[in-house]
Amino acid sequence: MADIVLRNLEDTLKEKLRLRAARNQRSMNAELREIVSMALAQPRSSGRTDLRKLAADIRALSVGRRQTPSEDLLRESRDER
Repeated sequence: MADIVLRNLEDTLKEKLRLRAARNQRSMNAELREIVSMALAQPRSSGRTDLRKLAADIRALSVGRRQTPSEDLLRESRDER
């Protein structure tokens, strides 16, 4: 097993860790191991996948509707000035 040193931890975080460890009847080291294990066990969601799903959902809202080409909208906006 490897050892890791955690430097420059804010006093408030250390105190929260101490309280959490006491609540769970563990040492601070055991509590940190549990926190790291739980964090790394969760599948990481890809922001790109979420964005693709959101884009697909938005496109689905406009299916069957007439779309105005952007160049027409830009030309109309310029003509109004």
